[in-house]
Amino acid sequence: MDVYDIWFNLREGVSDMAFAEAVRGYLDHLEAAGHLASWRLTRRKLGLGPSFIPEFHLALEFEGLARLDAAFVTVSTRADPVEGFHHAVNGKVKDAVFALYRDFPDAHRVTGQERF
Repeated sequence: MDVYDIWFNLREGVSDMAFAEAVRGYLDHLEAAGHLASWRLTRRKLGLGPSFIPEFHLALEFEGLARLDAAFVTVSTRADPVEGFHHAVNGKVKDAVFALYRDFPDAHRVTGQERF
């Protein structure tokens, strides 16, 4: 599984609950289209965490980079309905930081071949 992580803050004046609903609409759309395996929206709790990590976190799980690429192609068409979903989310965030992780060890990992 490949995990596309996004950390961000909300822009001033953006309702956290309205944002969460916009995320649900957008990501449920990508999931229904078969691009996204699952997703999760989390928020820092009790102010715990280093100051350089934004308050909100989205983890998007894809079954391989081909699915991630297909999702990017779909979104980059800028055609409705996905453009409306994307704008409803992207326009409400600031300070976004992105990362791509994978399950480890990979299912195809050959053991005994490690280098130290």
